[in-house]
Amino acid sequence: MQLTPFHLAIPVHDLQVAAQFYEGVLGCERGREDTQWIDFNLFGHQLVCHEVKGFRIEASSNPVDGHGVPVPHFGIVLELVDWRSLRDRLQEAEVSFVIDPYTRFEGQPGEQATMFFQDPSGHSLEFKAFANIESELFKRDDAI
Repeated sequence: MQLTPFHLAIPVHDLQVAAQFYEGVLGCERGREDTQWIDFNLFGHQLVCHEVKGFRIEASSNPVDGHGVPVPHFGIVLELVDWRSLRDRLQEAEVSFVIDPYTRFEGQPGEQATMFFQDPSGHSLEFKAFANIESELFKRDDAI
């Protein structure tokens, strides 16, 4: 199956602060823009940040592998080498993690490297990686 880019538009409380984060920290290229929105190339996907004054997020969490996973969240599945590079870049930028980088479901179907952090507007992002994305991404544990 050939994957096609997704498009996600999110509200942000301050467009320039969002741009500093998505460009400067995550390394996303800036695309088209206007005074109230900016397109970013989020690892080949189109993320559009729309400025909404006074925007605030109400998030909750669900337990997964002993951690409170923030809901809602979005992110990207990366190759392991790219995940490690991003992890290192985030740590160097002193990004505060909601869930520190670690290996989830170790030794089980769906084993994955994962990390959670928030953008300046409070959106939770998860970046994960599998040893083999094609065979592991949707692998089921039939015992569940």
